[in-house]
Amino acid sequence: MTERQSYAVAVPKGYRVGAWEVREPIAAGAFGSVYGGRQRDGQPSVAALKFLPTGTRTPRQLSHLRDLAEREVELLARLRAPRLIRMYDTLTVDDPDHPELDGATVLVLEKAEASLDRLLAAEPRPQSGPALLAQICEGLHQLHHAGWVHGDLKPANVLLMKDGSVRLADFNMAAELEGTHAYAPAFSTPDYTAPELLWPEIDERGTRIRPSADIWAFGVLAHTVLTGTFPMPGGTTEARTDATARYARGTEELRLSAELPDAWREIIRDCLAPTHAERVTTQALLRRVEETAGASPSPRLPRLRPRRWRRPALAAALAAVLLGTATAAYTLRDQETTAASAPPSCERPTPYEDARYGRGYTAGWNGTWDFTVQQGEGGSQVRELQCLLRHLHGISEVGEADGIFGPKTHEAVLTFQQRTGLTPDGVVDTRTWRALRSAP
Repeated sequence: MTERQSYAVAVPKGYRVGAWEVREPIAAGAFGSVYGGRQRDGQPSVAALKFLPTGTRTPRQLSHLRDLAEREVELLARLRAPRLIRMYDTLTVDDPDHPELDGATVLVLEKAEASLDRLLAAEPRPQSGPALLAQICEGLHQLHHAGWVHGDLKPANVLLMKDGSVRLADFNMAAELEGTHAYAPAFSTPDYTAPELLWPEIDERGTRIRPSADIWAFGVLAHTVLTGTFPMPGGTTEARTDATARYARGTEELRLSAELPDAWREIIRDCLAPTHAERVTTQALLRRVEETAGASPSPRLPRLRPRRWRRPALAAALAAVLLGTATAAYTLRDQETTAASAPPSCERPTPYEDARYGRGYTAGWNGTWDFTVQQGEGGSQVRELQCLLRHLHGISEVGEADGIFGPKTHEAVLTFQQRTGLTPDGVVDTRTWRALRSAP
């Protein structure tokens, strides 16, 4: 970790804040520093501690930093979605003997294995790129559906978890929509900034931003993941930003890499439309990305290592994993208690352990207990719902396991809720997920 960045918080190893002990440095940015953390008692025992310097700075810096911290805390406290990093707690450092730390805000977050930018540094075009992009796009859909704009989507803000899944993170630039716009700080990462934000509308509340700005950033990110290059020409950030401006003004054409497959080329071109009104919507983008990524919606990435309660199958198969290694295929001890084998579009429901809710069944490893879905929505949570209904609870009239919450799926949910004594409203919330994940 570098300590040269103007806002990075240097925290010594072994420093204690609340029940947490600071361990190894993980990352540093302009607005804070992230460290590994551990506690001896309680769950979770391991987390990431994000220190934001909201204490001893100049009044103007403090106002700005507190605004950024409040944005991230508000979003993480209000939104619980499978593709967004989870916040366990917030703390404030009370330590006058260490003025450089006193007053700092500490976010206790899920700990990731790595970030996407670290993966791209080791493997510029990862084999798992399409699956990664499907999960990133799903995270954007969850965020936009909840009425928020990320505002700073880039590889450094995409985290890769121990089980190979993806989380979006770093929401200090995020903003809640008020109609068609939100108001975000006047900061951005140039290579991922939509052209309309190169000349933003700024007032006393900040920069006006739309969800389409995240769509532009996703297009840049997808091009980078799939080709190892930026979509705009130029050997420096400044040159690429100038090229973006010329493209937006119609004086330069968009020339995407010849290495892009046709389907991805069309997706990225629709993300990088020069005006916000021409860009693809988030929901349409999610469906196209999931289809182009192959197989079913939100493909599950291979795990980095097996879970404690799994054991090797007699005939273990090798699968490519996210960070360039290989892992064995595993089967569960009590697999025989689940329903008959599911078709290729479904994963077999299998037991797993959730730190908060305990033991239950999954059919896709979303960890979805408190993320609400209802008719008209889509995504991997809906697909898991369909698979659990059909192959764990024997409700066959559920429609295709396509991740689309249509009328048949709605009727199946009503049937399940009536059968289990829940209010038959067709909305899958925490209570319904709890029942769905219980053995019949």
